[in-house]
Amino acid sequence: MTFQTLLVSLTLLCILSIVMATDNDSTRSGQIRLNCGASRLTSPDADGRTWDSDTDSKFAPSLKGIAATASYQDPALTSTTPYINARIFTSNYTYFFPVGPGRIFVRLYFYPSTYGNYSPSNAYFSVTASNLVLLDNFNASQTALAANVTSFFREYSVNVTSGNLHLTFSPCAHNNVAYAFVNGIEIVPTPDIFTTSMLKLANGGNPDPLFPINPATGFQTMYRLNVGGQTIFPRDDIDFYRYWDDDSPYLYGAAYGVSYGKDKNLTVTYTPSVPNYMAPLDVYATARSMGPSPQVNLNYNLTWILPIDAGSYYLIRFHFCEIQYPITKVNQRSFFIYINNQTAQQQMDVIAWSGGIGRTTYTDYAIVTTGSGQMDLWVALHPDLSSRPEYWDAILNGLEVFKLQNYGNDSLAGFNPPIPSVKPNGKPSRRNIKGAAQAAIRVAVGGFAILLFACLGMSIIRRWKKMVEKDYGGTGNKQLKCNMLRSNFCRHFTFEEIQSATSNLDETYLLGKGGFGSVYLGKIDGGIKVAIKRGNLLSQQGLHEFRTEVKTLSMLRHLHLVSLIGYCEENDEMILVYDYMAGGSLQEHLHNTTKPPLTWKQRLEICIGAARGLHYLHTGAIQMIIHRDVKTANILLDDKLVAKVSDFGLSKASLDFDDTYVSTAVKGTFGYLDPEYFRRRQLTKKSDVFSFGVVLFEVLCARHAVNIQLPDEQVNLRDWALSCQKKGVLSEIIDPHLQGEIAPECFRKFTKTAEQCVAEYSFDRPSMGYVLSNLEVALQLQESSRGNNISRAEAMWSLANTQVDSANPSTDSSMSIAGQGVVFSDIAHTEGR
Repeated sequence: MTFQTLLVSLTLLCILSIVMATDNDSTRSGQIRLNCGASRLTSPDADGRTWDSDTDSKFAPSLKGIAATASYQDPALTSTTPYINARIFTSNYTYFFPVGPGRIFVRLYFYPSTYGNYSPSNAYFSVTASNLVLLDNFNASQTALAANVTSFFREYSVNVTSGNLHLTFSPCAHNNVAYAFVNGIEIVPTPDIFTTSMLKLANGGNPDPLFPINPATGFQTMYRLNVGGQTIFPRDDIDFYRYWDDDSPYLYGAAYGVSYGKDKNLTVTYTPSVPNYMAPLDVYATARSMGPSPQVNLNYNLTWILPIDAGSYYLIRFHFCEIQYPITKVNQRSFFIYINNQTAQQQMDVIAWSGGIGRTTYTDYAIVTTGSGQMDLWVALHPDLSSRPEYWDAILNGLEVFKLQNYGNDSLAGFNPPIPSVKPNGKPSRRNIKGAAQAAIRVAVGGFAILLFACLGMSIIRRWKKMVEKDYGGTGNKQLKCNMLRSNFCRHFTFEEIQSATSNLDETYLLGKGGFGSVYLGKIDGGIKVAIKRGNLLSQQGLHEFRTEVKTLSMLRHLHLVSLIGYCEENDEMILVYDYMAGGSLQEHLHNTTKPPLTWKQRLEICIGAARGLHYLHTGAIQMIIHRDVKTANILLDDKLVAKVSDFGLSKASLDFDDTYVSTAVKGTFGYLDPEYFRRRQLTKKSDVFSFGVVLFEVLCARHAVNIQLPDEQVNLRDWALSCQKKGVLSEIIDPHLQGEIAPECFRKFTKTAEQCVAEYSFDRPSMGYVLSNLEVALQLQESSRGNNISRAEAMWSLANTQVDSANPSTDSSMSIAGQGVVFSDIAHTEGR
């Protein structure tokens, strides 16, 4: 053999091996990729995969569609294959794919653009896979604009039983100019990744309710997230070419937790229960947890919000793997999984489920949604206190959401998003020139209206800015000024005066420390005692809460509200000066104290005083003020044990005195937080009523609102008290110092009031005025039991019980957190209050 012949032979052999490799990538593996409408027989994509043209393809017999090329290539289009060309159908057409029985991924690729005379606004069509409807009355342009993307694909998992897949594109029959199009079709055979026939239904009801899954069910991939890691592109998900998106855009608020990768000395391995096709190792090699601070973690849920179609069934898959030391043993990290505010899983311990560090596991849940249109799917994690783990934390590595076919009509199709006002190229549709002219007129008129409103807005802003400068000292002055109408109530202290009042902030003057900072005993004006609260610059309770407190308290004066004497804001200091409350906080008198125990009458009078202060905030001030952080630590006592409500850094004011809500991020204190406020993010006066109800139980039982050292059923005071109340044994858990001291009639009135306050829904709770009346009646009942004033007490009781709560009941379509009484707050920043 000559050298030339040998060279030719080797060359042919190399070509043959490349062809065989390509064949192995598509034909032999059963994978099919069609670059629809392309003139070239084969084209590579950005990942190096080969796509075949559907022209003269064995999968497209008697091809009737029109091959077209997009008239414009968007710069955001990262790969021309399979997007720049399209196959357009003006009548029904079916592709035939001999795929064999089993599950396959069907991916449809779309680049909504103008193709010749075909406008994207007219592309309304349906797609069916054999008998399963994938898309119905679908418009790719609306979908892309709503998602703010240039191109996209839809992925479905279809179980083929006949050995052939028929993929039919059908223009909408009721629209004469409608057409169908597709840029790319990808078929990838897969193992059955939905092997389970019964799923746990995440409804918060009976233990592990099961939801049956038909093996023939079709699925649509709604979300596939690599939690805590970067995007995993198809080329890095070998054999199945799945796209794993970054999870961070879907996190709720700024409570991102902490993302991290596996320990460098750790090898992640699949367990027998997790086949290697469930997710790439890269998914398990990264994670997101709540963070290192247990107290912060107790005050928020690590939450993802994912828009989905209402009225469908969904499968939600969680991927877990512990990937960093020291989490190596059972019960070091245990947490709850909530789905749409329902408890899906208690005591989720990844080590217990997987068998050890670096070992993979996953779990599936089903949910049922009702209604139509779009809704939000909420997925949340929170530490499980009941199992008393070593770390109060939660972890997640991957998250997938799949929509299940509707068995009533064998459909996975959803609705098009709302029609955007602007087309992709910024021009009106060619379909209606007259409409475009009318639109131009509307734009001109609208522009004039916007200009008019802008001028009006500028005037309002200028007036508002003057008011702000009046209240806060203006942009050029760092000093915060109190409302000028009440300037005599609010004094500005220099930092030198603060130092003088506290012997240069000497630690011997320190009264205590809180979330905002340190509190010192000070003396001003020749010996008047004051409490000086100095903000910690590292605290998350920063300038906003400081100014909220000053502005709120500068407008308020009431016997049962702590009085603000003044403030200091020099040199970036945030210092508040209050009346000195010699009695400390109510919390200090109830828990771990060396002070003499409060008598029952003293406790009643303290509760009445606090209720009067809150009632004034809700109804008597210039604006309705919702405190938002009612707890025993924020009820202070003077030297005569007169109660005064304090700490207004989280308060919200509204000019509307009705029971309408204030939409706001959820903040508050664990154990006192209104569960309805948590679910709906709508703050009302009844949120304070709920918190005050917890205070009432705390006063009665001398137990913390939350105590993880107690048995599971007693961890949350509100739930434990309600349980005992229902069983008729509440008197057995009261403070031992009160045994035999409370009159039976008073006890019944007090506990009934507390129970009403902590009702699950706001419309079942009384107003603070009603609570105040009941407590006053309870005090009279207590006093009457030791005298002959029965008639007066009975009269007051009758009066109180005939009062009608002025609150208008509000409907609540949210689902309750059934099965779990402990509710936790989300916060708008990564560090908790």
